[in-house]
Amino acid sequence: MLSNLPIMKPGKTVFEVNFIRFALHMGIRSVLSKPLAAYIHRQTKKWSSQPGPVQQKTLQYLVENGSKTLFGKDHNFSSINNYEDFKQNVPIRDYEELKSYVEKILKGEPDILWPGMPEYFAKTSGTTSGTKYIPITKASVPNHINSARNALLSYIHETGNGKFLDGKLIFLSGSPVLDEKGGVKTGRLSGIVNHHVPGYLRTNQMPSYETNCIEDWETKVDKIVEETLHEKMSLISGIPPWVQMYFDRLQEKSGQLVKDIFPDFSVFVYGGVNFEPYRNKLFESIGKKIDSIETYPASEGFIAYQDSQQEEGLLLLLDSGIFFEFVPTEEFFNEKPTRLSIEEVELNKNYAVIINNNAGLWGYSIGDTVKFVSREPYRLLVTGRIKHFISAFGEHVIGEEVEKAMQFAVSRHQETGIVEFTVAPQVTPKEGLPLHEWFVEFSRMPADIERFENDLNNRLQELNSYYDDLISGKILRALKIIPLQRDSFRNYMKSQGKLGGQNKVPRLANDRTIADQLIKYKL
Repeated sequence: MLSNLPIMKPGKTVFEVNFIRFALHMGIRSVLSKPLAAYIHRQTKKWSSQPGPVQQKTLQYLVENGSKTLFGKDHNFSSINNYEDFKQNVPIRDYEELKSYVEKILKGEPDILWPGMPEYFAKTSGTTSGTKYIPITKASVPNHINSARNALLSYIHETGNGKFLDGKLIFLSGSPVLDEKGGVKTGRLSGIVNHHVPGYLRTNQMPSYETNCIEDWETKVDKIVEETLHEKMSLISGIPPWVQMYFDRLQEKSGQLVKDIFPDFSVFVYGGVNFEPYRNKLFESIGKKIDSIETYPASEGFIAYQDSQQEEGLLLLLDSGIFFEFVPTEEFFNEKPTRLSIEEVELNKNYAVIINNNAGLWGYSIGDTVKFVSREPYRLLVTGRIKHFISAFGEHVIGEEVEKAMQFAVSRHQETGIVEFTVAPQVTPKEGLPLHEWFVEFSRMPADIERFENDLNNRLQELNSYYDDLISGKILRALKIIPLQRDSFRNYMKSQGKLGGQNKVPRLANDRTIADQLIKYKL
């Protein structure tokens, strides 16, 4: 029974508060980070070793607080005693289905999804809903802030490298300028988080606040280059394609590799997209291999982070105000799909992620798919978006498969450099059978593009049996690469008003909306 479990509440411990004060006073971040890293490591091992009870406590905490809200009353929270009751009363929904509640908050009404009013709205671009306003509450802020901090502390504990904390740190993010909607501060998640960077890091954070407020991404990157070029940068964080743009501008300005510009640069923190398609070009720009830390933040919540340089996958954050559910991807669009708690998931199977959290999101599909690679502790890989797939002919090719196929082809043709790519079906070609078209911006073309295409196609057939059947049955012909001009994806994203920040190019789509825009950049 949920009522028999103690309530979990997020927030800083006395130990952490005293440590931070001590660190601020001493100013020796790298030395003082190690005892805090050891403490966080012990706490992490404690909750990650008992996933079921921890998630039960989280669900109890959420339901008890949610029962005081309009949503809780509408969904009979007072009668919920266990997870089965919860599933019976709370359906899976997306933003569009939650929108009527959000609109009440936007009108200034309290106690709608979570007690009181949100601290913020994280503003995101929805494909069907227009602008989405995702609530962030006082209770949920620690999930975003402490999780990012703990990702760094986990790295420090494992590697012993805390020296980067004494150098300059850059977080390539959206503008921290916030508007107001319904009396609630509103902006991009990265801009909101910028207001909560701990004081002990703010003194060595870059770029300057004024530069961070620049809205135009290209102007902003040029200003960041100007500000950082002669600084001792030690950590750089951001979404890989936009970090690559920063590196390109640094090299254009200086004529040097990043390792020569920033000899102290030792840690790269990233998230938002699969790193593999960008890895070679980024490390080539840097000029040496450095440690990297993958994170999985979303406007709806900080989901996971890489807790080890040795183990595969990202540690799922089970003790951070989020109760997770998982739906097998093949059932997601069913009327009543199977909903699983953390202890019910299987390894190496794709699931859609559903979250319930202390920001007031209930049965909420964030649109991502994941695959677990470990259960002790629970670690996962992000495999794509539930709505990003190609199944124009019944093949149901997903993001993970096209990325693995591209990674394989590049490994076979190591002279090749990839800037960005996306895939779309061509149902009505001018001649021949239908096919998949791969729009690829190369930094260096393959020496033999036909062999590259062949390796790419063969690997995709190995990864997806439906695609293999369609090729073998001559329903589809082998994929075709369409090489694009330099800066094609940058220009496309700029034309859509999505250059920089947290914006990402979809890896694939079941229609030609993006393809029809990119074709004009064909080489």
